[in-house]
Amino acid sequence: MSQLPIETVIPSLIEKLKHHSQLILKASTGAGKSTFLPLTLLRDNLIDGKIIMLEPRRLAARNIANYLASQLGEKVGEQVGFRVRGEAKVSSRTRLEIVTEGIMTRMIQSDPELSDVGLLIFDEYHERSIHADTSLAFALEVQDALREDLKLLVMSATLEQAALQKLLPNAAYLESDGRLFPVETRYQPLKANQKLLDATENAIRQTLINETGSILVFLSGVGEIKQLEERLSDLSSEVILAPLYGQLEIRKQQQALMPAPIGQRKVVLATNIAETSLTIEGVRVVIDSGYENKASFDAKTGITKLEKKRIAQSASEQRKGRAGRLESGICIRLYSESQFKQQALVPTPEIESSDLSSLIVELAKWGVTQPSDLQWLTLPPNTNVQQAKELLKQLGQLDTQGQLTVFGEQSQHLGMDPRLSTILLRAKEMSLAHLNTALFLLPIIEEPAKSIKSKDVSYHLSLLLDGKYPKSNYYHQRAHRLAKMLLVNEDKELASPNCVGEVLVNGFPDRLAMAKGNSGQFQLSNGHGVQIDELENLAQSDYLVVVDLLKGVNNRSQVLLGVSLTLSSLLDSCSDLLSEVEYVDWDEKNSRMLAEQRTQLGALVIKRQLIKSPDESKISEALLRMVQRQGLSSLNWSDTVEAFHSRLLCASIWLPELGLPLLDETHLLNDVDKWLQPFMNHIKSDKQLKELNIMEALEAYVGWNNMQLINEYLPSHYVLPTGTKAKIQYQLQSEPKISVRMQEVYGEAETPLLAKGTKKLMMELLSPAQRPLQTTSDLAGFWQGSYKEVQKEMKGRYPKHIWPDDPATHQATKKTKRHFN
Repeated sequence: MSQLPIETVIPSLIEKLKHHSQLILKASTGAGKSTFLPLTLLRDNLIDGKIIMLEPRRLAARNIANYLASQLGEKVGEQVGFRVRGEAKVSSRTRLEIVTEGIMTRMIQSDPELSDVGLLIFDEYHERSIHADTSLAFALEVQDALREDLKLLVMSATLEQAALQKLLPNAAYLESDGRLFPVETRYQPLKANQKLLDATENAIRQTLINETGSILVFLSGVGEIKQLEERLSDLSSEVILAPLYGQLEIRKQQQALMPAPIGQRKVVLATNIAETSLTIEGVRVVIDSGYENKASFDAKTGITKLEKKRIAQSASEQRKGRAGRLESGICIRLYSESQFKQQALVPTPEIESSDLSSLIVELAKWGVTQPSDLQWLTLPPNTNVQQAKELLKQLGQLDTQGQLTVFGEQSQHLGMDPRLSTILLRAKEMSLAHLNTALFLLPIIEEPAKSIKSKDVSYHLSLLLDGKYPKSNYYHQRAHRLAKMLLVNEDKELASPNCVGEVLVNGFPDRLAMAKGNSGQFQLSNGHGVQIDELENLAQSDYLVVVDLLKGVNNRSQVLLGVSLTLSSLLDSCSDLLSEVEYVDWDEKNSRMLAEQRTQLGALVIKRQLIKSPDESKISEALLRMVQRQGLSSLNWSDTVEAFHSRLLCASIWLPELGLPLLDETHLLNDVDKWLQPFMNHIKSDKQLKELNIMEALEAYVGWNNMQLINEYLPSHYVLPTGTKAKIQYQLQSEPKISVRMQEVYGEAETPLLAKGTKKLMMELLSPAQRPLQTTSDLAGFWQGSYKEVQKEMKGRYPKHIWPDDPATHQATKKTKRHFN
C-alpha cells in the first residue's frame, strides 16, 4: 500500500480529527481511503476507542477485513474484524470493525452512547444505501445529545458535496486524488435490432482476441450472468469464467477476486457488486452493459419490483475505474457517448424507492414517530412512510400512535424484515408444527431456488423436507440459525407443508388474495389485481397468500410465489384483521339499494348477508356516494339551477368579502354531506333524489343573509325602464350580460353597474325582430358613436319603430310610432 494518494492528506486529516467531530473526505478511486486510512488510524492509535467502518456490501466488508488483517500479520477477528448478516468475526481485541447491512444501526440501537466507539466511518457513501442513511441520521443525534466527542467521517469517490455539506455544516472537508492508471473509453452502442446479451458476448470474444489481460463484465443481474456463462462455455481452457454476485457462495466470490494462474486469463461476469471497494487482480478491460437491476417500490400496491435500469454517470465512472487500478486499461461501453450524457449524474437514493417498513421499526425503537424529527440527506417520502406504518399496524408491530407494541419490540430484537419476524413469532405462538414449518420456510422465502419452477411455496418446502431441494445444506443451516435466534431447536420432522398458508398469512396480511372472475385471476386485500397461470395448481384455489409477485400492467401483477389457504384457516388465522361492516350502497346497474352485513379483510369481502331494513342514515350516505360518482347531473340540475349556480360562483369570486363556501363542482361533490344531506329525509332512491329542490339546498348552504346581499349586488334580473325584467347571464369568464331590444333601454344614459360597482352590465342590444345589433359595456359611448350607423340602417328596415336622434334622453318603449301619435 506504499505511496497511495491518501497519504498526502493523512496529516491534514489527523489534524482536523483533533478539532472537528465531523469530516467529509472525497477521494477518487484507488486513493486508499478504505484500506490505508483506517489502517493508519489503527496502527498509530489516533482514535480513542473503536473504529466502526460501514461498508455497503458484504463482499467488500469481508475482503477489506481480510486484507487489513493480513497487513498486520494477523487473522481476521483479532485487531481487525467484520460483522455482516449471519456472520461475525470479532473478539475482545478487535479495535476496527467493518460492518454492513444495518449492523451499525443495530449497534447504535443497542448502545446509544456507543460507549467504546471513538469513530464511525461511512465508506462509499455515494451508494446511498438506506442503512447508511439511517445510521448517519442516528449518529448525528447521538453526537448532538449524548456524545460530543464522537467522531464521524463520511467518505466516497463521488459525493453529493453541496447537499452533504448542508447536512453537516460544521464538518471539515478534505479532498484526495485517486491512484488510477489511464483508462481508454470506447463506445460501442448496439446496432439496430441487436440484443444486449448478443452485443456483450461479441464484445467479450473480440476483446479476448484483440487485447491482453483479464476482463470484468458488468451485467444487470444473475440471470444475464448465467446466460452468458452458458454461451461462453466453449472458450478455451486458458480462459477462466468467474461469476460474481451477492448470493454467490463465499468460496466462489473469492475465486472471482483472485488473480488468474500464470498462463491463463479470467473473464469475471459481475453485477454492480464489483463497482466499488474491490480490486480484481489482473483486470485490464472493463465491458460495461450500462444497466443494473434496481428495486423500485410502489407504495400504492405495496409491491417492490426489480427493474432493469440504466446506471448513473457516477456509476459508469466507478465501473470504468476498475480497469485502471493496477495498470493502464480499456473501458468498453455498450452504449453511445450521447446516451452516457443522458444518464442521471448520481443514482437515486435507496430511501426514495424502498419499502420503509424496516426503517419505521428502527425509528420507532429509537423513539421517533416522524422521520422529519431526524437529520437526513434525503427525507423518506411521506407516501412510503404511511404505507409502511399501515403494514406494521396490520402486523401488530405498531400501535395507533406509531409506537412499537410489545410484539413489535420482540420483532425488532430479531433484526429481520418485519414480515419475516412476524411469521416466526406468530408461528411460535401457534404450535410446534407451525414453528418448525416457519423455520424451514423462511430461508426459501428469502431465496427460493430458481430451478424449481412451481409457484407453490408449499411444494418448495416439501422438496426441502424430503432432501430434494437444491443446496439443501444452505437452507438447513439458515433454519438452524433462525432457531438459535429464537432459543429453540429446529426439527424438520415436525414441519408440514399443510401449515404453510396459516404460517405465511401472518406476515402477508396485505397479500391475501381471493379468486375473482376467471381461473387464475385474484384480488389482493389491498385492492391490487394479481394473476397466476391457470395450469398451476394454485390457480384453482379460493384464497392465496402471495409471497412474491412481479408487477405488471393494467393494475394486475403476476404471482411468482404463493400458497393456497382455506376459508376456515383464513377466518382462524386472520381473526384480528377481519372487520364487520354494514355495507349500504346504490347499485346503479340494477337501480336498487344494496344492503349487506359484510366480513371484510381490507378490500376483500369474505362473507356477506343481506340486510332487509338498513339504517336511513346509511341509505342517505349511499345515495350521496352515488352523486359523487355520477356528478351533479345525477340531481335535478336544470337550466334554472345551472344559471343560479353560475350566479353563486360569480358572487364567491367577485364579492370575496361575503366569505361564501367553495361552490365549484369539485367542492360541491366533496361536501355533499354539508349542503345536500340535510334535505334528504326519507329519500330512499335515485328517483326521489331527482325530485329534490336543489336551488333551495344551495340557498341554505350559502345562508339567508348572504342570499339577501347576493340578490342586491348580483340580482337575477335587471329591470328595464319599460318595466321588463331582463334575465342576467352570469359567467366567471365574462361580464354579466342581458339581451334586450334597443328601444327598451332608451333613456339609459350610462351602463348599469353590478357587484358594488365593480362589474359593468354588458348589453346585447337587439332589433325589433330580436336580431343582435350591438353588444356594449359602454352605453353612453354607443349612443354618441356607432348608434348613428345603426339608426340609419334600422330606419330603412323598421320604419314603424322609433329611432330617435338622442336615445339617451328619449323615453324607453316596447311600442311602435303610432302609439306616440
